[in-house]
Amino acid sequence: MAGRSIIVGVGHYLPERIVPNSEFEETLDTSDEWIRTRSGIERRHFAAEDETTSNMATKAASAALVDAGLEADDIDAIILATSTADLTFPSAATMVQSQLGMTKGFAFDVQAVCAGFVYAMTNANALIVSGQAKRVLVIGAETFSRIMDWTDRSTCVLFGDGAGAIILEQHEGAGTSDDRGILATDLNSDGRYKDLLYVDGGVSTQSTGYLRMKGNQLFRQAVERLTSTAETCLEKAGLSHEDVDWIVPHQANIRIIQGTAKKLGVPMEHVVVTLQDHGNTSAASIPLAMSVAKQRGQFKQGDLLVTEAIGGGLAWGSVLLRW
Repeated sequence: MAGRSIIVGVGHYLPERIVPNSEFEETLDTSDEWIRTRSGIERRHFAAEDETTSNMATKAASAALVDAGLEADDIDAIILATSTADLTFPSAATMVQSQLGMTKGFAFDVQAVCAGFVYAMTNANALIVSGQAKRVLVIGAETFSRIMDWTDRSTCVLFGDGAGAIILEQHEGAGTSDDRGILATDLNSDGRYKDLLYVDGGVSTQSTGYLRMKGNQLFRQAVERLTSTAETCLEKAGLSHEDVDWIVPHQANIRIIQGTAKKLGVPMEHVVVTLQDHGNTSAASIPLAMSVAKQRGQFKQGDLLVTEAIGGGLAWGSVLLRW
């Protein structure tokens, strides 16, 4: 027998304001066609002025609790993946804990940019497998619209705001790759590539800064590293690409998604794609895509899912799980 972390609930939240590509044509030298052909993005959501990362995270978390049929105090821990927390401190996760009315357990943030949710899931799984928690609420939430340079057409058209959440619960499995739940994880980082994706400000420089990206160089790193980390997870579980039912990738760029799927030998009809509607929501993109895919009825119990993401750091990784 072996302890496994099974997804028992999912949920998401998107701000009301929808921004189509055409809106950028008013202020930038760009077009709907230019954005769609280079990224696959058609629209995205932007948070309202009074809307924060913790607000959106709480709404996604509440939806996941409803989906799981649980109450806030049934949760032992909250891990929130975000690069755009409300305040320098305390963590946005503790704000979510308060907003949910959760009076026990513990909460903390994880910051690995677009790879944040994969990092958060891996940490949640470790807490559950080690017996330190039975149920962990794992959230990805971002307000990237707050760190956009609206004069930079190469970046500001790519990102959106939103939140997604899952609830992981401890179950006993047989210890084989047929078990439901998380079967393998793989995390990586390489700080030598910091300048490919970063924000040029922060607390110690007393500035917020703007997102900066070297898109072409990042693209070349992304496909190779995403393929490699997914293959590593499959090898750890003793499985192959032929066993994969769904890839749930970080929703950054359709060309990266297509390139990774091709290298893994998984047809695009078995890849969950939502970036056309949401843009790149960074750490929120994977749980958002999971929640949307469940609503669509794409997953069935026992399906093998690969999630993978890469972000600033560079930080990248994957999680292999059975639905």
